Amino acid sequence: MTTAPADSTGTLAPEYGDKVIAVETAGAEPIPDAERHGSPLQLLWTWASPNIEFATVYIGVISVLFFGLSFWQATAAIVLGTGLGAITQGFLSLDGPRFGVPQMVIGRFSFGFRGNILPSAANGLVAGVGWFAVNSVSAAFALNTLTGLRPLPSLLLVVVAEILIGFIGHNFVHTFEKYAFPALALIFLLAGVWTFKDAHLGGSGTGGGVGGFLLAFSAAWGYAAGWNPYATDYSRYLPRTANKFKTILYPAVGLFVSVTLVAVMGAASATLVAPKDATPTAAFTGHLPGWLGDLVLIAIILGAVSANALNVYSGAISLTALGLKLPAWLNRSVLVVVSGVAGTAAAWASLSDAGSAYEAFLLVIAYWVAPWLGVVLVERWFQSRMPTEELAPRLTDPTFTNWPGLAALLIGITVSVPLFSNQEDYVGYVPKHWPSFGDSTPIVGFVLSAVLYVVLRSALGAKGRVQAQPVKADA
Repeated sequence: MTTAPADSTGTLAPEYGDKVIAVETAGAEPIPDAERHGSPLQLLWTWASPNIEFATVYIGVISVLFFGLSFWQATAAIVLGTGLGAITQGFLSLDGPRFGVPQMVIGRFSFGFRGNILPSAANGLVAGVGWFAVNSVSAAFALNTLTGLRPLPSLLLVVVAEILIGFIGHNFVHTFEKYAFPALALIFLLAGVWTFKDAHLGGSGTGGGVGGFLLAFSAAWGYAAGWNPYATDYSRYLPRTANKFKTILYPAVGLFVSVTLVAVMGAASATLVAPKDATPTAAFTGHLPGWLGDLVLIAIILGAVSANALNVYSGAISLTALGLKLPAWLNRSVLVVVSGVAGTAAAWASLSDAGSAYEAFLLVIAYWVAPWLGVVLVERWFQSRMPTEELAPRLTDPTFTNWPGLAALLIGITVSVPLFSNQEDYVGYVPKHWPSFGDSTPIVGFVLSAVLYVVLRSALGAKGRVQAQPVKADA
């Protein structure tokens, strides 16, 4: 077992500990040993519950209806994309017990203390505003279908619950996901049985081909890997002695199984004829008997709240990871409210065209997550044999720099997006001339940034990196 970082101590009695109904005060700073608690098992439902929801269903729906794949082609793309995103989720979770800080703070290893501001701000925007809006819209439509309440009041009711859970903090989030999991799993299992019973799985699709497959793969990978920037946010309270294999296994399994099963069910539902002029949620439940349809609508609401509890929490945590001198009152809990309000405004704006907005959003997530992940994984490989006590001080040292990581990230994005993206509003050079390439932006961005980082970091060595000394600085 390694020694604790200089600013972490196991000698004090815990103030937060495992209390559930208590507002968490920690932000981006390392969690002291005295506050560490829990087990890797809790990561199973924490990463399963948020994905048993309608946004996951819609990955399968768009793979068949928008990308032109057959059910079996869509299933293959979903399994492959989700599997890759789930594996990295597991490995990234290991750094939670090791360093006790959120995922965006871990990014300081890869991009430097100041350079990490860019990916932290991007994740705060994507999580606390983008994802929050996507899931709130699906919950609002479900509540509208279930009760007849207009979409805007439905939206406001949902976001209040989501913000409240994130405001209370880490332990309450884990507990909420634990008790939501069996209800969500049971209801979606029943809906899945009914959906597959009626679905037409033997169709050949509408000619999506390789391009459609790459689009579906990117959407599935973008959805699963979209959780990667949150990974240690929910494992950082685990004791340093937490079993490493289980810390990898449980988040990977929870994420993979939930996303795959629910998205594949969405692909099956897309082979059925939906009621005319139905909202997306009503289209998904239209073939179900009334009692089950109502249960599924309730589950869609519960699943969206489960997902957005994580999104708004991690969005706020990412903002604390910027390393800026914020006023004392602007803490993690207040930032949850700020992010939630901004996300609510974005959700309101997208109520009229939720389907197209979601398709574009899924792909855009992969555009920045892929290069980010390429750099982060390479950095983990470089430091795999370095002791924790040597690495940990870099996380709180404002003089620590790593410009090769930031350069690799920016080059990966600026090259891959203009050349390979395939959006409704913008088609890159490659898919414009060779449509069979679909949208390979994430693949190109990941590989390019990873290779560039290996070359730049290896060539510069210590010259490109300031050797940090243990200092006391605000995280």
